[in-house]
Amino acid sequence: MRPNLRIEEDSIDKKMVDRKLFSRLLDYGKPYWHWISGAVVLIIIGMSLEILGPYITKIAIDRYIIPGDLQGLLFIVALYFAVLIGNFLFKYLQIMLMQYIGQRVMLDLRQQLFSHLQRLQQQFFDKNPIGRLMTRVTSDVESLNQLFTEGLVMVFGDLLLIGGILVMMLSIHAPLALWTLSVVPLLLVLSFIFRKKVRESFSQIRVFLARINAYLQEHISGITIVQLYNREKKNFDMFKSINWDHTASYIRTIFYYALFYPAVELLGAVALAIIIFRGGFYIQNELVTFGILVAFIQYAQMFFRPISDLSEKYNILQSALAASERIFKLLDTKIAIKSSSDGYFTRELVKPIIFRNVSFAYHDEKVLQDIGLTIPIGQRYALVGHTGAGKTTLTRLLGRFYEIQEGEILIDGHDIRTWNLQNLRSHMAVVQQDVFLFSGTVIENIRLGKEDIPVSQVKEAAEMVNAHHFIEKMPGGYEAKIRERGGNLSQGQKQLLALARAIVFDPQILILDEATSNIDSESEYLIQQALKIVLAERTAIVIAHRLSTIQYMDQIVVMHHGKIHEIGDHQELLKKRGLYYRLYQLQYKDQEMAFLK
Repeated sequence: MRPNLRIEEDSIDKKMVDRKLFSRLLDYGKPYWHWISGAVVLIIIGMSLEILGPYITKIAIDRYIIPGDLQGLLFIVALYFAVLIGNFLFKYLQIMLMQYIGQRVMLDLRQQLFSHLQRLQQQFFDKNPIGRLMTRVTSDVESLNQLFTEGLVMVFGDLLLIGGILVMMLSIHAPLALWTLSVVPLLLVLSFIFRKKVRESFSQIRVFLARINAYLQEHISGITIVQLYNREKKNFDMFKSINWDHTASYIRTIFYYALFYPAVELLGAVALAIIIFRGGFYIQNELVTFGILVAFIQYAQMFFRPISDLSEKYNILQSALAASERIFKLLDTKIAIKSSSDGYFTRELVKPIIFRNVSFAYHDEKVLQDIGLTIPIGQRYALVGHTGAGKTTLTRLLGRFYEIQEGEILIDGHDIRTWNLQNLRSHMAVVQQDVFLFSGTVIENIRLGKEDIPVSQVKEAAEMVNAHHFIEKMPGGYEAKIRERGGNLSQGQKQLLALARAIVFDPQILILDEATSNIDSESEYLIQQALKIVLAERTAIVIAHRLSTIQYMDQIVVMHHGKIHEIGDHQELLKKRGLYYRLYQLQYKDQEMAFLK
């Protein structure tokens, strides 16, 4: 069995042209164009000094060593060392500058990605594994860092060095230069084949790396279930399969490099042999000097070194292009749920919540069908029904976490699609069954970054939901550290903190989605007493199966197969002897009797 991770979500969009990708990547360097220009100037100076080395050697041999001019030789040696030191200094400055630029580009890109991810709709995260998204923000961005620090400007430097060497060789002795360059056509063919093969391999590497991250994130997060059901061996076999796909792709890439580099060195050795053979002939015929021959040998060695470097830069370029296609695919994902720039804004809700002919489907089958419901301000409504009836979906639409497909939802007399999104959600608080707590302190998890909420208000909310007692017992009290996802708390304690979090923001609309499902009966009783006070002046929508949570609601909405089946209070619905009555007989009666005892 292979992991259910679809390769098409990771595969590269073949319609995206490398040139367009490259142009888009360059846009991230535009804010730092003056720094990049400075790096280019440093490279030009550094490469010019490097190209001077063999020419100085030629002068030293022909003018000073062969004639025996020791004083002139000392001067030329000093000049040579000065060139080497200058080359070192300019390269050092250029590398430092490009590393700075690369880090700034990474900073900008990661911030852009994170900001974009936070604004994407919930349906996007339903379809994309978190591990895959982490790959985009981490390793894919790191590949782009290498492009800016080691790729773009250095490629220009290598091309400049190759061009400078060609100019020097042709100016010193054109016939010998042409003989030396006779191996270049074969080198171009070799590079073309190499480029094509490596491009394909790098695309596959990025696919399988994203798969590895997605698989790891999911199964490490669910390690408790893995160990409980003895899935270690099965999961290892599945991970081994994914890991081997990644390794095999990398091995293919190494294979191409293992062929290309020796082939370039072989062609370099052939070019060197040609220089020695033809140069020896030219020396015998006094067509070149010994200094020219030595300079050509040095230039030949220098000529093939940047070509090898260019293949490495091509490696970086392909890795960056493969990563950028995925990054840009993520950045190009349209934000389906946007806040209107001049959206409706209010500090207080005075009109009811109205669901008018609302229908919704996650995929093909409708989860909600033609929902019509009015919830007056300050009223407490309960949603009940079998699993899959659409209760949670209804509340998700209310906060506009998913976009309505048919009908409309009015809050304070305005369609939620015309609201300022932040203002809309500021009037709501949601307590879900699956509580999420962040790494940090207790008080940070209750405030959620809103530092202007006083400590006294936090403690008051905690006392109201009976969380204050256990918080005070923790080391540090409200400053106690909470592990990742609340790993050092019980399910009930996490639920209590989530309730305190919702209440401390003093919302006008409070949504409880199975909020007391993981709490023992004693804690639930205390919370119910608190909720009578908390919900007194709030609009409340409560999803629950326990009778103790819903029997005191103003109205109970019974949902069945995505439709509203019945509406009424507890006693009215029992008298109707409809679906609610049957649910009560099956689920609630025993719970109520046990609770009353």
